[in-house]
Amino acid sequence: MGSKSKKRMVLASRPEPPTVDQILADISRAVDDDPVFSILDGSAAERAAPPADSPVEVLAAQCWRHLEVNQRLQEAGGLLRLQTEQLQAVGDRLHRDLEEVKGQSG
Repeated sequence: MGSKSKKRMVLASRPEPPTVDQILADISRAVDDDPVFSILDGSAAERAAPPADSPVEVLAAQCWRHLEVNQRLQEAGGLLRLQTEQLQAVGDRLHRDLEEVKGQSG
């Protein structure tokens, strides 16, 4: 038969949420090394950061340096392209001026 013939199970009602006083009492009874409250110590970065001399920390520092150097190289490449274009424009103008001077003298 279909699901219409099944009786619905009555669920128990939800308990009332704790009061502020009950929450504070529960927190005050927690031990210092309670894992639930240990995440509140320090920032997320401090909790996730490995020890300063760990291989992970060394590799992370190398990665950051690589990214910084790569960014500086890209900026330098853009500057070099701009300067190359400027030099080519100046060289073209110099050649035109030389041709003009040769035409005037001869």
